[in-house]
Amino acid sequence: MKKENKLSELSLEELTSKKKKIQGAAIGISAVMFVACCVLFYFAVITGNFALIAIAFGSFFILMPTLMNINQINTEIKSRKSKYL
Repeated sequence: MKKENKLSELSLEELTSKKKKIQGAAIGISAVMFVACCVLFYFAVITGNFALIAIAFGSFFILMPTLMNINQINTEIKSRKSKYL
């Protein structure tokens, strides 16, 4: 079953507010992830357990669904703006 596109049901103002909320959350999460990766790198060097470096790089894949959602919202906003021009 294909999921219905819920973004098409939202107004342009709702889309922009949703985009701002998601971007704020993504920035906050990425800042925390950056600090956590720095701590993991530090512990990897101190303890000699270099598998922690792989975990640090792999943890950034958590942000992929958020970035994909922002991209979908941007596409919907652009398609709406092109309709009105």
